[in-house]
Amino acid sequence: MSLYKKFIQPLFFSRRFYWSFAAIILLFVLSYNWPFLYNISKIILFFFAGLVIFDYCLLFLRRNGIEAERLMSDRFSNGDENNVRIRLKNRYPFRISLKMIDEVPVQFQQHHFQLNTVINGGEEKQLEYSLRPVERGEYFFHHINLFLKSPWQLVVRRIKAGEEETMVKVLPSYLALRQFELLAYSNNLSEAGSRKIRKIGHSLEFEQIKEYVTGDDIRSINWKATARKGGHLMVNNYTDERSQQVYCVIDKGRVMKMPFEGMSLLDYAINATLILSRVALIRQDKAGLITFAETIGHYLPADRKAAQMNSILDTLYNQQTKFLETDFQKLHALIRTRITQRSLIVLFTNFESLSGLQRQLPYIRSIARNHLLLVVFFENTELRSLTESSVHDIESLYTRTIAEKFVYEKRLIVKELQQHGIFTILTAPQNLTVNTVNKYLELKARQAI
Repeated sequence: MSLYKKFIQPLFFSRRFYWSFAAIILLFVLSYNWPFLYNISKIILFFFAGLVIFDYCLLFLRRNGIEAERLMSDRFSNGDENNVRIRLKNRYPFRISLKMIDEVPVQFQQHHFQLNTVINGGEEKQLEYSLRPVERGEYFFHHINLFLKSPWQLVVRRIKAGEEETMVKVLPSYLALRQFELLAYSNNLSEAGSRKIRKIGHSLEFEQIKEYVTGDDIRSINWKATARKGGHLMVNNYTDERSQQVYCVIDKGRVMKMPFEGMSLLDYAINATLILSRVALIRQDKAGLITFAETIGHYLPADRKAAQMNSILDTLYNQQTKFLETDFQKLHALIRTRITQRSLIVLFTNFESLSGLQRQLPYIRSIARNHLLLVVFFENTELRSLTESSVHDIESLYTRTIAEKFVYEKRLIVKELQQHGIFTILTAPQNLTVNTVNKYLELKARQAI
């Protein structure tokens, strides 16, 4: 059985073999009318059989003719192009024509994926390709299948290389972090039209204890320090907070299931949350996270500790949902009880109709009374393309009119939110991260938080 697996099972024949064999058969058929071709056909057949055996020996007598190794990261970035390299080394003394079929994870649905190359004797070469995952989770690579042909190209040998199973985790889009880190460190944000906004509430960042003087806030009297000073009033001195709280709130409900370019709105929001949290930490703010649907999913308090970014990444990676109807009342109750300090709340959700917004508007307005609320929802790019399409008949006219109605309703949603003093971003999914980060930097520059 081992001999069969080693010498017979990996054996294939090339197209050149079948065309040559068909030509020999044709000569034998023609020899019925022209007998002199019969002896010529037998000579060619024996020569062809010897050539096939020689070609077989060239490929199969060397045990490790080709070495192959898959080089890639142990994690992929969701929604981005991730590079995979295959390192090949030819141990044959002659040139090899090679077809490589990599057994990529089933999530990519690439059933005819292959790369072709030629490697000279003793040469080492690398093949490279990229994969773009569109959902988080565990992806499994399997064998690298190599189909080898010698310069005669009559016999094909298959070699299975690489590990039987290699697992790669697909995490939220971490490849874009470096790009936005540079943006966060930059202070060249255009402030045209921006103005500082008076902050509401009492600053909570302690600076020092000092003696009370006329005009100090009596609410800041430190009675323990006063007792130690023998009756001299001492007050806590606070300074303007340099670290503000930024919470990304992700809706995991039914409205976030819609796909764009193969990736759901939820995954777009998760990618944007990861990058916005990193930018907030770079700008000395505290980053937190809330996910919710029919129930509250995860609550990660805002913090600036060194491990906060890893905690956010792990939490985002493990998000699961059934895409049920969202309960904004539970979100409102959580924010009211758990987030007592005024914070920037970035709510990633989606509204397709004005009536859908109005059902949730009381809770959204209540959150906006105590916090700076930024509602981020999505433009339907398919509808936008329909409104720009040409009209050829009555059906296309109806389709375009209905698409324009839905696009107009999105603008009404923006206007409704802005009338209640709520910051709003209506964005295409592919522009979500850029628009959200820019809005955060704008609010930061205006000292709105």
